[in-house]
Amino acid sequence: MDYPPKRCIVNSMIKELLKLYFACWRPHRGESAAEAVNHFYVPKLDGAFLTRLITIVAVGYVLFNFILIPEFISGASMEPTYFRRGFTFCWRGKYLFSKVQRGDIVIIKFTRDVSLLKRIIALPGDTLYIQNGKLYLNGIAQKEDYVKNSCDWNLPPRTVAPGKVYVIGDNRSMPIGKHKFGEVSQKRINGAPLW
Repeated sequence: MDYPPKRCIVNSMIKELLKLYFACWRPHRGESAAEAVNHFYVPKLDGAFLTRLITIVAVGYVLFNFILIPEFISGASMEPTYFRRGFTFCWRGKYLFSKVQRGDIVIIKFTRDVSLLKRIIALPGDTLYIQNGKLYLNGIAQKEDYVKNSCDWNLPPRTVAPGKVYVIGDNRSMPIGKHKFGEVSQKRINGAPLW
């Protein structure tokens, strides 16, 4: 008994799957293209439609309230890395299986309704200070390529406490008094920007 080659069987299976897939996009039997378009934009309110609708709403609610939280950027403290009036998502899964690192950009819960977008510059146990706009970490001057504008900030030495990180924005051309920065608990880090 002769069997068709495996290649022929695979090709015929692929053809059948493609037929089934494209059949979903064709109008139903006895239905014109105009009726199919009308049913697409104004679907029948049957059980299948309601199941799809409930599934989409539930997935959207979980996705955009617990996994990818929409964030609007309104301040200038992270320019030029992130511009004011920008938008990103807070990716909550970033630190589920990894630890924060120096240089990471994070989204921090500041108040109930306000989050801050900042860069981690020091980890627990690090000693830092800023002298004439230059960051020193554990006594070593740091090269910060992300800081584009010069500044004259001065900050006395401080050591980051256990369980905390030190965060600051990239826009150091702002006066130091107008910039929110400092030590923050790692528990307040919501996640990282998606882009």
